This record gives sequence, structure tokens and C-alpha cells, in this order.
Amino acid sequence: MQRFKMQGQSLTFGECCELYIQDCKSRNLRAATIKHYKSSYKQMFNYFSVDMPINEFTVNNYNQYVIYLKSNLNNDMSINAYLRDLITMLHFLMNNGYMQEFKMRAIKTDKPAKETYTDEELKNLLKKPNINKCSYIEYECWVISCLLMSTGIRQHSLMELKVKDIDFTNSFLNVRVTKTRKPLIIPLNHSMIGILKEFLRYRQHKNIDDWLFCNVYGNKLTKSTSYHMIYEYNHKRGVMTTGLHRYRHTFAKHWILNGGSVVTLSKLLGHSNLNTTQNYINLLVSDVANQVNEIDLLNQFADKKYIKMRGKTQ
Repeated sequence: MQRFKMQGQSLTFGECCELYIQDCKSRNLRAATIKHYKSSYKQMFNYFSVDMPINEFTVNNYNQYVIYLKSNLNNDMSINAYLRDLITMLHFLMNNGYMQEFKMRAIKTDKPAKETYTDEELKNLLKKPNINKCSYIEYECWVISCLLMSTGIRQHSLMELKVKDIDFTNSFLNVRVTKTRKPLIIPLNHSMIGILKEFLRYRQHKNIDDWLFCNVYGNKLTKSTSYHMIYEYNHKRGVMTTGLHRYRHTFAKHWILNGGSVVTLSKLLGHSNLNTTQNYINLLVSDVANQVNEIDLLNQFADKKYIKMRGKTQ
């Protein structure tokens, strides 16, 4: 519980972290988000004293923390993640008059390319298992893989799906839980509709409020369980790379390379704006470059004779 302070008496750094957590709870942020902030604060406490008066916090303290992270972490993306969490909290404190205002910025980073499954890996992962020989979990992993590749939904959204979220009449999936908290209506193609109809015959659900995907006991999947299920499924099929989110990147890549609309892709992925979707395209530039070489327009239409500038050759 937060201690009472006399007016003008500064809160400590530790108290401010707790104050921001309380603000997050009052705004009804997801439990996973709050857990992330708490974990990030543990890293901050390795450098900042929890008893440090927040009104003594200056831009120099921030800059020194940046240097500290760069000397202790090798991953620029991780460094920026910690910096963004600190910046978010400090802006909250500045806006509420707990400390002086100053400008902060994260470090510049090179965005890594999105990791996707190769065509050969997809052939192995999306091949239907022998229904008469495979386990329920292997079959379920195949269905999950097909759904992820067909829709590009996030892992958390997948785990929250219920049987009632499939509309077979209108061929769409009602994704109730999303990162932006805005429900998504995702159309399902004929292949996916057929797969889901068959899956529900083996799922043996008791009512439409049951989880669509579950463990062997019929309980809701956890993040850890779903990860390990896909990990073992992939390795059993000779695919050493893994990850449910990798399907999201793969879906986006193939959508673009097959001429799909960027606007439609943005809606299917549930992005709040086109800039986020554009990042996917920018990070898939190597795949696009291969296609550009295959479709060499100059080679098709231009004069193949050497074109020389008038004048003497240097």
C-alpha cells in the first residue's frame, strides 16, 4: 500500500514504480502487460536505488542508464524494450507533476528481418497426419498450424478461441481477444472450413463454450503448453525452427508475394494502422528482391544491345 506523503515531499523511485503499476491496473491493462512492467522494473532496480527521490532524477540519470544497459546487454532490441518501459513511466510522472520534464529517446537500432518458415518447412508442417496412427495432440497441432498459416492470428488470440467462435454458415472466425482489444472477424477459406469441421468431430466438445483448442484433459491451453506442443510437433517433422508467431510472419509474407492487398492484410492482422503493416513488408525485402529478379521488366522490353554514351570511352 502506498504511504502518505506531505505535500512537497518527493516519492522514491520504487514508490513511483508501484504508483505506475496502480495506474495500469486502474486503466484495466492486461495482466500480461502489468507483469511485463514489473519484470522490467527488476532490471531498473539493478541500477537505480529504490530509495532515490524521483524529483532528483535528471536527464543525466537517464543517459547513464542507457550506457549501463549497453554495457550489460548485447541486444539492442532488449535495450530499447527496457528504455521504453522507463520512458513510459517517467512521462506518467512528469505529466502528473512528480518530477521535472526533459526529453528522452531510445537508441537507434537496425530492425531484424522477420523470421518465416521456408516453403519446404511448410510442406512438412502442413501435411496432414495419418488419422489412424497419430495422437490427438499431433492432430491438434496440425490443425493449429493450418489455422495460423491460414489467418495469421496471434498466439494469445488462438488460445482464447472457443467452439462457438467458428461461424460455419458465413465462413468466418470471430477472434474475440486481440492485442488492440478490438474483436476481429476473419474470413475462412474452404480448405480451413473443411479442416475445422473434421477437427470438431475428434474434439468431442460438450458445448459451444468449450475451448476450441485444449490439452489432453480438455483444459484451456497455456502459452507454455502451446509452445511446447508446436516445438515437439515441428521437431518430429524434421523442422528445427519453431514458434507460433513465425506463422504470422509467414502468412504476411505469402499474402504480399501472392499479390494480396496491403489494406486487407492490415485488417486481417488487426493492425491499428497501415504503418505497422508496412513494417512487415519492409522486413520481407529479401523475398521481394528475389521476385523482382525473376520478373525483370527491363530484360523483357528493353533493347538488349549495349548502350554507350557518346564520346570517348574512358
